[in-house]
Amino acid sequence: MTVLERRIANVRHGSLLERRLAAYPAVALVGPRQCGKTTLARPLGARYYDMELESDRLRLDLEWAEMAEGGDLVVIDEAQAAPEIFPRLRSTIDADRRRNGRFLLLGSISPSLMKNVSESLAGRLSVVELTPMSWLELPGECRERLWHYGGFPDGGVLDGRGFPDWQHDYLSLLAQRDLPSWGLPATSRTTQHLFELLATSHGQQWNASETGRALGLSYHTVNAYVDYLEGAFLLRRLPAYHANARKRLTKRPKVYWRDSGLLHSLWGVGDASEVAGQPMVGASWEGHVIDQVLTALQQSGTRYSASHLRTADGREIDLILNVRQELWAIEIKLTTNPSRSDMARLNETADLIGAHRRFLVTRSPETASTGAQTACNIAHMIAQASEPQ
Repeated sequence: MTVLERRIANVRHGSLLERRLAAYPAVALVGPRQCGKTTLARPLGARYYDMELESDRLRLDLEWAEMAEGGDLVVIDEAQAAPEIFPRLRSTIDADRRRNGRFLLLGSISPSLMKNVSESLAGRLSVVELTPMSWLELPGECRERLWHYGGFPDGGVLDGRGFPDWQHDYLSLLAQRDLPSWGLPATSRTTQHLFELLATSHGQQWNASETGRALGLSYHTVNAYVDYLEGAFLLRRLPAYHANARKRLTKRPKVYWRDSGLLHSLWGVGDASEVAGQPMVGASWEGHVIDQVLTALQQSGTRYSASHLRTADGREIDLILNVRQELWAIEIKLTTNPSRSDMARLNETADLIGAHRRFLVTRSPETASTGAQTACNIAHMIAQASEPQ
């Protein structure tokens, strides 16, 4: 069984998506372009319609009555491209509210889709996010490639081929075609320049004014553009933690590219071996760990809130999780030889917010735990995050 076949099998047997289909009339499966939504969903439903194809939109219209009365799961791809179907979906669902698992909507940009969902399908639909291939879905040899190539199935993680050409083509098509069609009011050249600036800001506190000056735009406009990129699942803005701490805390979010392969291609990395020589390699590793930990929480169906902490005098915690009625402080370092002083600094900062558990995540193969303190690798951290509630 291939990795992709295993991913489909997991969805069909006990995954979060299957559980939501059993509990709701409709489910929206959202995620970035080319992450595998269509590949995953098509085997689940006997009826499939792609709303970016005029022929499928007509076919759905003509077959609506037959489809509504049938017992098959109906898969509607790129649902945000056909907002007119949402009132019809609501009417069809309301005609028999006891039937669950009827519709699976796929979407590549969340704001457009969720606007229609909130207006027409509130209380009738659950949202599940599909990320690119993650640590938990990959075998050992692919896990070794995941940080370097990112998780997109065609980008190199499965076979070591495609990087960085696939990533360059992917970003070019987004800038030239997809993002404008979704409503981003920027030229493709401006969008490409913004991609590059965001790659240099990866893991840093977000400064919209500075980025705006580089683009010749206001900070309001830049923030609006970044909203689109976040809604297209390209970026993550990690908010600053706010609490009654003894020290003054900064309020700016940090910005990360969600897929490390896209980030590395924007850095001009031509081969995976070149990643270690990049000046911001530590920020890349930090963003990769954060994304994999949050993906593990999502896949387990665990509710959480995530933030970062930085004090005015420079103390930092890379990731703070409010999860399972606990506060976790997670510090991420690109080293295979963590020291006691690393854990001591983490504890001093974690004490400011009363963190229940403290994790120092490195590339060391060893795991050591004493009480609330754990020094571990990414595999152990992901295992902690993916524990069922």
